[in-house]
Amino acid sequence: MPELPEVETVKRGLAPTMEGALLVNAELRRPDLRFPFPENFSSTVAGQRIVSLSRRAKYLMIDLEAGDVIIAHLGMSGSFRIEAGATPGAFHHPRGKDEKHDHVIFHLAGAEGPVRVIYNDPRRFGFMDLARRDTVASHAYFRALGEEPTGNLLDAAYLATRFSGKAQPLKAALLDQKNIAGLGNIYVCEALWRSHLSPVKPAGALVDKRGKPKDGLLRLTDAIREVIADAIAAGGSSLKDHIQADGSLGYFQHSFSVYDREGDACRTPGCDGTVARIVQAGRSTFYCPHCQK
Repeated sequence: MPELPEVETVKRGLAPTMEGALLVNAELRRPDLRFPFPENFSSTVAGQRIVSLSRRAKYLMIDLEAGDVIIAHLGMSGSFRIEAGATPGAFHHPRGKDEKHDHVIFHLAGAEGPVRVIYNDPRRFGFMDLARRDTVASHAYFRALGEEPTGNLLDAAYLATRFSGKAQPLKAALLDQKNIAGLGNIYVCEALWRSHLSPVKPAGALVDKRGKPKDGLLRLTDAIREVIADAIAAGGSSLKDHIQADGSLGYFQHSFSVYDREGDACRTPGCDGTVARIVQAGRSTFYCPHCQK
């Protein structure tokens, strides 16, 4: 599933084309994706100018001039592509354009003329919804989300309030969207390796009796912010389905230190350990048992 850096990359790729353009029509080629489209989806958005694109956790949001917001989730295999003058990036790979998976087409009128932004989703686990901007914060998708790993509000003191007294494994606590919004499996593994913390360590062990963060939690907070920033700069991680709006692939997967590297030597300087794989809550965890304590 695309994680926060991948969705952020998609947002940044679409913004130059979509922001300021007139959304002439939203062509729906089927009545549903993971969920049915809102009954008034096309008629509501047609004829509105796109004000801005933003992201919350793993959701892409398209703000329209009348106060409506298109909320899009990529699911497992969803992607957007731009047709009409999009320039492939350095990591461009030709993309199959099987139109049977082109489920939504945004017909835009931009400064350079007409353009189509196409949502393609072979597995149809993605979805789109509509909300009013003044209700987004209280919307069911967003009201319980924790702080963003890219924002200034994510610090060790905040995480201490979330982890204090918890026996829950550290990895599970980090994947809980109520604690940190948008953090997924790949980047949790990488952040734990960077901070030399075990994924099975109780989350509460990083908080002292006064409720203050210990040194490990300070390291972890920095590592989370750094790994997310590095992944965004690299365009995300292209493993199976993620592809950017211009057709190029992200390349952060070439920088993985532990994820999907079972049996490889640990890359921590001076460590003689080997990357191991365990399963936590049905998901693979990659870490070095030697230096992650």
